[in-house]
Amino acid sequence: MKLIINNSSMQPIYEQIVSQIKKFIMSGDLQEGAMLPSVRTLSKELKVSALTVKKAYDALDAEGFVVTVHGKGSFVTLASQELMLEEKKKEVEADLEMAIRKGRSCGMSNQEITDLFQIVLEDQ
Repeated sequence: MKLIINNSSMQPIYEQIVSQIKKFIMSGDLQEGAMLPSVRTLSKELKVSALTVKKAYDALDAEGFVVTVHGKGSFVTLASQELMLEEKKKEVEADLEMAIRKGRSCGMSNQEITDLFQIVLEDQ
């Protein structure tokens, strides 16, 4: 698992860690039961505070992507299909919002955007 931290990003570092680990889980690169690096190990590797990594792991735990066993570590849990599907739906929604913003920024009306969406949808 290779995480890349962008220090110039407006996104907090812990959120960058969370989103990248989620992508590894959803793509199948991290399988159920896989152990994540220890907080200390990952913080040294990424050159960030252990508290930042702990916050990321806690967020993943709260969202159901990992389970943390005190004294043992954090492990990828069998994320329910609904949870993974919901994450993918969020990504689609964000992409659609971005497309709508782009359309509006070049002067397209709602009807033109809707018509274009229908055309693209029919081609699929």
